[in-house]
This record gives sequence, C-alpha cells and structure tokens, in this order.
Amino acid sequence: MSYTQEEKIEFIEKLKARTKKFALDILKFYQAMPKKGEYIIIGNQILRAATSVASNYRASCRARSQAEFFSKISIVVEEADESLFWLEVIFEGKLMPKEETLLLLNEAKEITSIMATARKNIN
Repeated sequence: MSYTQEEKIEFIEKLKARTKKFALDILKFYQAMPKKGEYIIIGNQILRAATSVASNYRASCRARSQAEFFSKISIVVEEADESLFWLEVIFEGKLMPKEETLLLLNEAKEITSIMATARKNIN
C-alpha cells in the first residue's frame, strides 16, 4: 500500500504526540507511586525508559540518513520494550492499581509493536 507524503507526515505527527502522551501518562503514574524502597527504583526505571521512547522517536524523525533512522528507531524499540517490562513487573507485582497499569501496559505493547514494525520495514 502506498501513502501520500501528507499521510506520512500526519502519521509521524500523530505518533510523536502519542509517544509524548505516553511519557506524560507515565510521569503522572510515577508521581502517584509511593516514594519508598522498590517503588523508587522501579519508578525511576519506567520514567527513564518511557520518556526516552518519546525523545528518541522525535530524534529519529530528524534522521539525516536511513542508517541514522535505523539506529534511532532501534533505540526507541529497546526503550519501549523496557517500558513494557517495567509495567509488567508493576502489574504482576501488584504495585499499583490494576486498571491504570493495564492501560499503560497496553499502550506500551502497541507502541513497541508499531516501532518494531517501522524498523522491520526499513528498506
């Protein structure tokens, strides 16, 4: 399927907004976490990974070459998958409310899948 340049730009902008929203949602989630023990360690990890997804995706959109794009999008895939891992730990460890964690977990899965597909489709 072929897309117009306008459709590609629209998709990119929507994905930039989506990854930024994910980072902001994780920030709110982090702020609601207790500030003790394992919560501090896991909270710092999920916050770092989720904000990296958004910032590195944005950087990938400014890549000067296909090789640079591949490198940047690979970082996005790694950080999205790490975000997913920490959300799984939070969910399975019952560290935060189930409903809120599940929403973020599903978003992390979708973002990871989208980014992995983007990397796979680089010609």
